[in-house]
Amino acid sequence: MKAILCQAHGLPASLSFSQIPVPAFGPDDVLIQVKACGVNYPDVLMIQNKYQFKPPMPFSPGGEVAGEVANVGENVKHIKVGDRVVALCGWGGFAEYVVVRAARVFQIPATLGYIQAAGTLYTYGTSYHALKDRAQLEAGETLLVLGAAGGVGLAAVELGKLMGARVIAAASSAEKLEACKEKGATLVINYSTEDLKACVKEFTHDKGADVVFDPVGGSLAEPALRSIAWRGRYLVVGFASGTIPSFPANLPLLKGASIVGVFWGSFSEREPKLNQQNLAQLTQWINSGKIKQHIFKTYPLESAPQALQDLLDRQVIGKAVVQISD
Repeated sequence: MKAILCQAHGLPASLSFSQIPVPAFGPDDVLIQVKACGVNYPDVLMIQNKYQFKPPMPFSPGGEVAGEVANVGENVKHIKVGDRVVALCGWGGFAEYVVVRAARVFQIPATLGYIQAAGTLYTYGTSYHALKDRAQLEAGETLLVLGAAGGVGLAAVELGKLMGARVIAAASSAEKLEACKEKGATLVINYSTEDLKACVKEFTHDKGADVVFDPVGGSLAEPALRSIAWRGRYLVVGFASGTIPSFPANLPLLKGASIVGVFWGSFSEREPKLNQQNLAQLTQWINSGKIKQHIFKTYPLESAPQALQDLLDRQVIGKAVVQISD
């Protein structure tokens, strides 16, 4: 089968387009013929050996796939050959076939195409878990989203609006902020030209944001935390800037605020029943047209390294998807 391989840690240009055997599967596994694979920031970190999970070399990046079930292990009962599915594989998705544990494979409705499916689970799953379970966002509260035009950021804007929040979207260009407005942002901040803290203070009449959703980290983190409201919740979602921030400990003390970690991958494994409930709600919203992933671009398999580079260069608005087959 054809696959993109990471044979030595490095940047996307170091990946190779290779021919490798179809992977073997065990009694609790599902073999999926991959139709499309979402492109996510952990993929970029993983190939550089900067992520929490360290796949054995060589490996294919790509942790979020949609496709058709080609075979199942003898213990698998809820999935059968021919089913249309989406799966969280962690890595291995930039390939024509991938093996995934059955517990991390979910059927998708006939109304949802493979490209939309591959671009939805990770971003919306992360953002919904963050807002619902970790922040307990309530209608009428103010939500500040950093990196708001990225995959999880744009999902957070859309879900925050749907959940009744007043959403402030912060991004680095007018084009990105326009996409945020289309997803329901009430107010926008261009943090490449505007002062983030001052704008939040003005927009909230000195109250601050009740919830800060931060997938960026870096230099934006401290001013965002300083702009949080009393009893605010600061969601640590990721570090797309490449820099993990350090916070003065007096800031959450003075605001009675909480700094809350969001790790959806571990949550989905540790609390599978709640995760299934979340996915069911997201599926309902997708089917009813209340949420829809913004697909930036689809790339053929051989161009998957370019998709990762575009993500690294912050060119992607919404979600990039690698299309493996029709």
